[in-house]
Amino acid sequence: MMAAAHEVSVGAFEFKLEAGSFTIAEPHGKLTLDASLASLTWFKTGGLAELLFEPASVEALNQFLRDLPSWVPVMALGLGSNLIVRDGGVPGVVVRLGKAFAQVTRDDAGTLDCGGGASGILVSSTARDNGIAGLEFLRSIPGTVGGFVRMNGGAYGSEVKDILVDCDVVLRDGELVTLPAAELRYSYRHSELPDGAIVVSARFRGRPGEPAAIHAEMDRIAASREASQPLRSKTGGSTFKNPDGHKAWELVDKAGCRGLTLGGAQVSEKHTNFLINTGAATSTEIEALGDEVRRRVREQSGVELEWEIQRVGRR
Repeated sequence: MMAAAHEVSVGAFEFKLEAGSFTIAEPHGKLTLDASLASLTWFKTGGLAELLFEPASVEALNQFLRDLPSWVPVMALGLGSNLIVRDGGVPGVVVRLGKAFAQVTRDDAGTLDCGGGASGILVSSTARDNGIAGLEFLRSIPGTVGGFVRMNGGAYGSEVKDILVDCDVVLRDGELVTLPAAELRYSYRHSELPDGAIVVSARFRGRPGEPAAIHAEMDRIAASREASQPLRSKTGGSTFKNPDGHKAWELVDKAGCRGLTLGGAQVSEKHTNFLINTGAATSTEIEALGDEVRRRVREQSGVELEWEIQRVGRR
């Protein structure tokens, strides 16, 4: 996909991408050419990123995006849980927020300040330890703050829109801005976050609670997920959005798709709104299986299922 980068002057590098070449100052962070994304996704499938950038700080991300030509596409990657990376790979730059963005702290007002790379488990556990209730549902979301702020992640009757105060995002041009929750115009599993924007931190507010009661609710959620979802399989999480008045898994089940296979991809027998990689599936097979499920549901019930899992890159 790309010729190797080479240094053209002290502290500067030239990169040759499929769409063109450019020179950029050496960024603060880890920059990998032709990086495998399969190892970074829950499905363990998919192609390469032309460039994978893991910034050392918010400032490093600001500078990198300011220097990056506007024609280079940029995509953010979290834990890779709600994602199909297509086998042809992802053009441009994939930005992955690592440990530098995974801190969670509490302020004097009882609000949690969470880095964009922090996991739902870390956020909910920190809330518990600080006696903040209302964030227990994040225990069940297999992603990072950046991802579930963008998607209005939710489970067990709660959504991010219920707890978000505001978030800091780096726009495609490198500008750092703070957006209040109202400006994201949340709807079901959707926000109007600007294209190319990367969530680097967010503030969540809950309500006072007893740590023991919060812990018990988190345990209940964890046990429910373990009992009903194929958590120990290579999966991408919930595949389709719940249509108005319906549950996606019931529509899939009624269409006779439980256990349906295509190559190495399978509809989970444990929870029919989950697709799994049985061991040697390709992203093409997983996506094609999802589209076949959508076709069968449409024919059986007349309902058009919408993907909840993101599909990115070249086919």
